[in-house]
Amino acid sequence: MICKILVWYCYLNLYLHYQLTTKQNKMTTTALKTKKITMATLKSFIRKSESLFVLTISSFDGMTDCVEKNNNQELLAVSKENAIGHKGVWCVGSSRDWFSFYETETHYGIKVSNSCGCGILITSK
Repeated sequence: MICKILVWYCYLNLYLHYQLTTKQNKMTTTALKTKKITMATLKSFIRKSESLFVLTISSFDGMTDCVEKNNNQELLAVSKENAIGHKGVWCVGSSRDWFSFYETETHYGIKVSNSCGCGILITSK
C-alpha cells in the first residue's frame, strides 16, 4: 500500500513539473487579449518572449516640459534585463501606467503609456 502511494506521489510530482515547465513558454496573443494587462503581465511578457523590440511613440522632452511625439519611430532590439525603463518604455508605477494590447500582422505586444511618454514592447508572432 505504501509503495503504491509513493509511486502515485512521484507520478503526481512529475506531472506537475511538466505542466509548470510547458506553461512557461511564449505568451500568446489570445492570452494577452483576454486578460487585463498589469505590471505583472508586462513582466511575464518580457520574461517569456524570445526576442524583444521597442517602438517609441512619444517621450518626455525637458526643453518644452511636455511629452512630444517621436519623429523617427523604428524598432530597436532590447535586452530582457533592461526592458522596463530603458530605450523607450518607462514605467512610473503606483497605478499611473496604462497598458493596452498591440497587434500587427507580424508582431504583437504591450503598449505602455504614462507621463513619461508612450512606448510599445513588441515580439514577433
